[in-house]
Amino acid sequence: MNAITFSQVRKAFGAVQAVDGIDLTIPAGRSIALLGPNGAGKSTSISMLLGLAKIDSGEISVFGETPAKAVEKGYVGAMLQEAKLPSGLTVGEIADFVRGLYPAPLELAELLELAGLTELAGRRADTLSGGQAQRLRFAMAIAGSPRLLVLDEPTAAMDVESRRLFWASMRDYAAGGRTVLFATHYLEEADENADQVIVIAHGKVIAEGAPAEIKRMAGGRTVRFTLGEQPSAGLDALPGVTAVEIHGATVTLRTDDSDGTAEALFKKTTLKIRDLEITGAGLEDAFLSLTK
Repeated sequence: MNAITFSQVRKAFGAVQAVDGIDLTIPAGRSIALLGPNGAGKSTSISMLLGLAKIDSGEISVFGETPAKAVEKGYVGAMLQEAKLPSGLTVGEIADFVRGLYPAPLELAELLELAGLTELAGRRADTLSGGQAQRLRFAMAIAGSPRLLVLDEPTAAMDVESRRLFWASMRDYAAGGRTVLFATHYLEEADENADQVIVIAHGKVIAEGAPAEIKRMAGGRTVRFTLGEQPSAGLDALPGVTAVEIHGATVTLRTDDSDGTAEALFKKTTLKIRDLEITGAGLEDAFLSLTK
């Protein structure tokens, strides 16, 4: 059974078509990254998936159920951008209360360990740092041992170390065959943690596939080197070059023939080339190319 299915789903807010005929099929047991620029329709799609927003037309199913029924049965856990924590209670008390709302929750000790909160169980929630508070929200989202975990910009308020710990926890949770769908602005998070990437723009799915497949959609490679104070004239005329970007002393050449570009740099120019790097397109390059 598929975890999530969207069939021609549409949602408008007045004259703005936020979601415009999305079709999606997400198998169970996958980690899925949802990418798109601001206003692309990511948060609206998530709200409809969770039964928080009404669909104008089309159909969404979660493990064969309507979103509302799936949530009612405890199939779905969610960690949204705006979620206030109860004040005056400890981390352990909050986690234990939330797990008590579900028919087959995780054991409290396992829940705290998965979220990296074992040492903070006796700490009051209103004394937590931003990263610690997000880990508590994560614990609340997985307390019922949901088959589908939905995360909307889960690391937006975290520092680098907190983000690293969070994704380690998420991978541990997903390792049990559960499905994870997360929206993020950090493209490296999608690259490192997703089996599949779905790119949304203007309310439509414009690309989907493994991170490596999405990168290939951008096409081309980059040739980067240190130019220093040497003249840059003529670089755009080198074989294969499609764009020239100069940032300080560094030049990046976008090219569809990296071998020809590199050979011409050494044979057809008088430039002294230092720190030469040739790389494939990254997820950021693909994202920008697809959403233009």
